[in-house]
Formats: sequence, structure tokens, C-alpha cells
Amino acid sequence: MERLLHHLRNLGFTEMEAKVMVELSRQNAASGYEVAKRLGASRSNVYAALQRLAGQGYLRTSAGEPVRYSMLPPGELTRMIEGQMQESLRAVEKEMPRIEPTKPTFYNAEGDRKVLESLTRELERAEHEIVLDLWREEAELLRTELEKAESRGVRLLWSCDNGESMMGPWLPLRSGTDGQEPAGRKFSFVIDRRWCMLGMRGENCPTQALITEHPVMTGLLLNHFAQDLILYELEHDMGRELSTRYGWRYEGIIGKYMSAGE
Repeated sequence: MERLLHHLRNLGFTEMEAKVMVELSRQNAASGYEVAKRLGASRSNVYAALQRLAGQGYLRTSAGEPVRYSMLPPGELTRMIEGQMQESLRAVEKEMPRIEPTKPTFYNAEGDRKVLESLTRELERAEHEIVLDLWREEAELLRTELEKAESRGVRLLWSCDNGESMMGPWLPLRSGTDGQEPAGRKFSFVIDRRWCMLGMRGENCPTQALITEHPVMTGLLLNHFAQDLILYELEHDMGRELSTRYGWRYEGIIGKYMSAGE
């Protein structure tokens, strides 16, 4: 009895409706007065439950006075409930308001203060990994924040303009063919593979940076970093052996894509 009442309540019936349904299922038909007497419940509460159930089609009613109520056969009742629930579930799936997923945005930061503030905030939030591709000047500006991140167990992957930085492993960037430093120094950061910054800074150009969490941009920067890493490791490990082993073809490929076009 209690188990059946529990399942009827799970289907959305009230406690009184569930008891009325079980009681009517035990007999062919009964008046509201008879049901209330057998349940030992208030007649007004029982009549209200009977009217709701009859209005929803779960009960049959007889003509005449007093009105007598009877339950649908169990199979017909469950098919009716199942149909109503399926209809409601389809309606919920179709009509429930949907919030558009948040789209990653691109925004710009200009000036040393804004760029460094944005970068410092993210460095403090870093949990797993920071990938840096920058010049020594910018590396030294962020020395304290990077050391703090490393002390928290965050992995730092570096690419610096030369080996003079005191802050860890580095990969030398290729210099221009004329040996002159460009007007601005490019830098990029990828933090926890979700947030990235790509910018330029220098004495003769304004500090500017593009900031986004768009996966396409983070993926591009990580791929660029990995390619530089692989090329550097190959050249560092094999040196002249690259040309010896692969011949002019290797130098031709590298020159085609890495030269200044002269």
C-alpha cells in the first residue's frame, strides 16, 4: 500500500488523490461520502480530489444522485499517464528557453599599465601551465609573477630572445637578416591552454595586445610555439648533420619559409 502511494505521488498525484485512487480501485464504484468514510478523511478534501481526478479523465462517473465514481482499469490508467508524460516531456524539450552559449570574445589592451595588469591577473590565476614567447625586456618585467607561479607548481615553457635571462630554460628567437631589432618586440602568452595574449611592445611603438580565450587563437599560438621548439631542438641537436643527412633540400625548405625574402 505505502509503496503504491509513493509511486503515485512520484507521478504527480497528491497524497489525497493517491489514497482516493487506491480506495476506488478496491471496489466497483463508490460515492464521495463512502470514500470519505472509508478513508476517515474530510468529505470536502475527498470531494475536491474526486473532482480533480474526474476532470483529468482518471475516474469514470455515473449519472444520478449521488454521483458514483470508479477507477479506470490499471492498464488504461498507466497508458493514459504515460501518454501525458511523453507529451509534457516533448513540450519541455521543445519550448524550454535556451541560453546561447557564451562566445569567446577578442578585446584589445593598450598601454603598458593595462597590458601588464591584465597579464598579471591571469598569471596569478594560472594553475597548470604558462607558455611564454617573449623578449628579455618583457620577461624581466614579469619576473616576480612568473617566479610565484613556478613556486605554486605551475609549469613554465619559455622562448626568449637570448640566453641571458636568469629565469629558466629558453629558446633563442631568430634575428632579422639585417641584425637590427624591429620597431616593436612581439610577445605571446598562453595560460592553462584557455587564455592567451598576443602583443607588441617597444621604445618606438605603443604597447598593444590582443586578449582572448578563443580556442582557435590559443591553438595557433601553441602550435607556433611547438614548431619553433621542434626546429630549435633539431638544429641544436643535429647542427651541420641536417645538411649532411638531408642535403640541400633541408636548407631550401628552411630558407623558403624563414628567410626575409632576399
